[in-house]
Amino acid sequence: MGNLDKILNKMFLRGVTNKAPVKNNALTAHRSSLTAHRSLLIAISLVAFVFAAQSSYDLMERANALYRDGKFKQAIMLYRKAESRGADPVATSFNIANSYYQSGMYPEAAASYRKAVDFSNGAFSPALFNMASVYFRLRQYPECVAAYHRALKLEPENVSGWLYLGEAYSKTGDAVGALRAIEKAYQFDKDDISIVYQLSEANIALNDFDRAVSVIREGYAAHPDEVDFLVYLGDVYRLNKKYEESAGAYREALGVRPDEVATMYKLADVLAEDNKPFVAMDVLNSIVNIKPDFTDAAIFLGNLAYDAKFYDRAESAYELAAKQGNTESVFGFKNMAYDAHAEKRDDEALRLLRIAQKYFPDDVTIQADILEFEKDE
Repeated sequence: MGNLDKILNKMFLRGVTNKAPVKNNALTAHRSSLTAHRSLLIAISLVAFVFAAQSSYDLMERANALYRDGKFKQAIMLYRKAESRGADPVATSFNIANSYYQSGMYPEAAASYRKAVDFSNGAFSPALFNMASVYFRLRQYPECVAAYHRALKLEPENVSGWLYLGEAYSKTGDAVGALRAIEKAYQFDKDDISIVYQLSEANIALNDFDRAVSVIREGYAAHPDEVDFLVYLGDVYRLNKKYEESAGAYREALGVRPDEVATMYKLADVLAEDNKPFVAMDVLNSIVNIKPDFTDAAIFLGNLAYDAKFYDRAESAYELAAKQGNTESVFGFKNMAYDAHAEKRDDEALRLLRIAQKYFPDDVTIQADILEFEKDE
């Protein structure tokens, strides 16, 4: 969308002079009353024309000041008055539309932008871009797409316009149209990192993971400091169920930022999904050593250890999470206690529940389980 805060005051008024031509000294000073009357009428007409021209300019200036002060209703009234006094209708319609937009009156804004477009014979691209944006807000996506296409014919290298067009196409469900629009933006600006992500997403929407990977690699080659490209690459591979490649991308990112616990967590997650729980546990153990308050990692470690029947390791992980107030640890302690109870090891079951109770003394469910198990002893 064009800059709504930029007020166009495109006045096409020509300079008007009320200076009379130099008179011939030879002319007689005795003029007829008719000649004098005609001269007076001409002078009055010239002054009136100049006054009207100046008034339209002054009105526009006053309206612009009101707009800047956020007094949009009053600004609209003065823009209309300025137009009636001869101000350029493209400028007045555009400014009125901007005022409506800022007031949240989007249907009225769209109508005024259309007027600005019509008055300019379709040549005023800011009105077209703004009109497209209003249609987007109104969820009139086909009209939005059409307006962006008209605007981009006038400004074919407007990168933001192509990106907004891609977003509008996405809203219509046209993934191909969205991809083509974003590709256009990418052609004009390969230095914008955000476009790399958007283009990758557009390709993923069409299940073209190979192209998405290629775009990310291309982006990373151009911006080697953007390590997040590697993390995102891992996400894309995982989405395509290429777990080894995903883990490889995460490890590549960790080679640059070795203590990035968020990436380490992603690596552990994909390793677990790839049925490599022991390697995942090693990664999670590294996380909690670096950042003990990363309780999600502690819970994850506890769950993997519990599934692998490494109960001491699971208990240690759950207690680490409990110390930080993570209530999910209660379920870990309870699961281990229930298993012990099923094996007739009620002393162990009660021990585990009392550890949980130490950190969460107000949890009535823990107390209820303790009373139940004590009854069975």
